[in-house]
Amino acid sequence: MSSGEAAAAVSTPKPAPEVLAFNPNWAQLQQKLKARRPAKPSRSTDVGPETLVGSVLGKRKEREEPVPDASPPVALSPTSADFSLTDALAMDCEMVGVSSEGNKSAIGRVTLVNSYGNVVYDEYVRPMERIVDFRTRISGIRPKNMKKAKDFCEVQDKVAELIKGKLLVGHALHNDLKVLLLGHPKKDIRDTSEYELLRRGNRTRGLKHLAAEILGVNIQENEHCPIEDARAAMFIYMKYKKEWEKNLKKQFKLKAKLNKRKTKKKKKQMDAKKS
Repeated sequence: MSSGEAAAAVSTPKPAPEVLAFNPNWAQLQQKLKARRPAKPSRSTDVGPETLVGSVLGKRKEREEPVPDASPPVALSPTSADFSLTDALAMDCEMVGVSSEGNKSAIGRVTLVNSYGNVVYDEYVRPMERIVDFRTRISGIRPKNMKKAKDFCEVQDKVAELIKGKLLVGHALHNDLKVLLLGHPKKDIRDTSEYELLRRGNRTRGLKHLAAEILGVNIQENEHCPIEDARAAMFIYMKYKKEWEKNLKKQFKLKAKLNKRKTKKKKKQMDAKKS
């Protein structure tokens, strides 16, 4: 190439942008370059969580590790913040196994809740006999719980004090009272396993099934929680309270009437013998 041709080549002006814009080949080349070029992050202030994590970490979002629960969640919650000793208290006990084979039940934990479902007493109990079987799968009680457990006599006295003069609510309460070595007036017991409207014919129904059907909650899925069980019994009672108390009142009146008749009959028989 001559020096004149080289100078002409150097000095040849580039096509104007207007000309290139109308050149189809040039337009295709621009599109290919844009496709290969990485997209610039948007400067919009509306930044999504994915964009934010990517910009901070510079890599894909890390998988979050699940946080284990310290204890299974309680399905039933109190209906008020009132922690007072109401006229009705619900009780539930968890048992452990004692005796040589561990087949004898003894109290390992006792819980009392008020009408609103708030806990008014909850203690682990050190039974009078050596624990052979903690029955953890059902009771939820473990050896470590016995470190802070209270002596049986202390718990027995406190429970007796709390339930005195109260309506006692629960499910199969005879079992709980038996392990506590306590009694309670029959007229003041409201047992969800014995109330006729909650039974299926002559058969009693478990608290788990009653809670699912009446309260719409699942309890006793794994280890039993006495707080949850006591609340379930109390809330079932509160749901039927009006009708329950009305039926009991009729029963007590009928029973008093029959007793009065028996007394009169005995008196007549005694008078007849004397004459």
